[in-house]
Amino acid sequence: MDEFTIQAPAKLNLTLDVLGRREDGYHDLKMVMQSITLADRLTLRPGRAPGIQVSSSFHFLPTGEKNLAGKAAVCFYQALGRPARDLDISITKHVPVCAGMAGGSSDAAAVLRALNRLEGDPFSPEELAHVGEAVGSDVPYCVLGCTALAQGRGEVLTPLSPLPHCWVVACKPDFPVSTPELFARIDSCRIRRRPDADGLMAALEQGDLMEVARRMYNVFEDVLPERQLARVADIKNTLIQQGALGANMSGTGPTAFGLFSSQSQAQAAYDVLKQRYQEVFLAETV
Repeated sequence: MDEFTIQAPAKLNLTLDVLGRREDGYHDLKMVMQSITLADRLTLRPGRAPGIQVSSSFHFLPTGEKNLAGKAAVCFYQALGRPARDLDISITKHVPVCAGMAGGSSDAAAVLRALNRLEGDPFSPEELAHVGEAVGSDVPYCVLGCTALAQGRGEVLTPLSPLPHCWVVACKPDFPVSTPELFARIDSCRIRRRPDADGLMAALEQGDLMEVARRMYNVFEDVLPERQLARVADIKNTLIQQGALGANMSGTGPTAFGLFSSQSQAQAAYDVLKQRYQEVFLAETV
């Protein structure tokens, strides 16, 4: 291996439902996930020093095995039953961090896919997704990508009919969201509204983008603190006013996104949001 470069696409939650807390401390989830063209770029090279080294264009991110990309490399070689290569992993970040878009998980999945190819494809895609379970809950989905139903804690995957091609505008407001805090809020309240995941999957089968968009929902919006919910609602309202077919929050947030059938409307929405928010992204579905 001289050098190997691979993309790590972001994911969006078209739906997210929390079904209950499990005995192992995780939660049972039901989510419809979608990959988009917004992606980090990873380059793998032979290590200049022993071990696995990770560097990133976001210098505050962890390095080495503390980064999910480094942890993924360790888990890959453990599953392969071989000593790990000395490896340098360089990440050029485009996906925002702590945004509900699986940026770190997608980086880890990209490392798994890259190493699998470099080692002669010892694992099928499904086996590789299983390796990813030891890295993080979103990693199995990110290994397979596209449009899928994720259940369990996110590792039980069912491929779905692809989302009809559309444009995506995603906006991350400038406040942090505590994932453990949101799960604690979910545990202590009665969920008033749940997404129509079955209806959305039926709309996917029919190739009906409008029906998919109108069924998007994320239960974590119900438990956001009031000021944060107002900011997310402002972004969603702006997206709808600019022509989005539907808008939703992804993951535990705070990123909100809209689906557009028109590239020009998506560009206009991007331009409006960019005047008010720093992290705004224009992408397409894949």
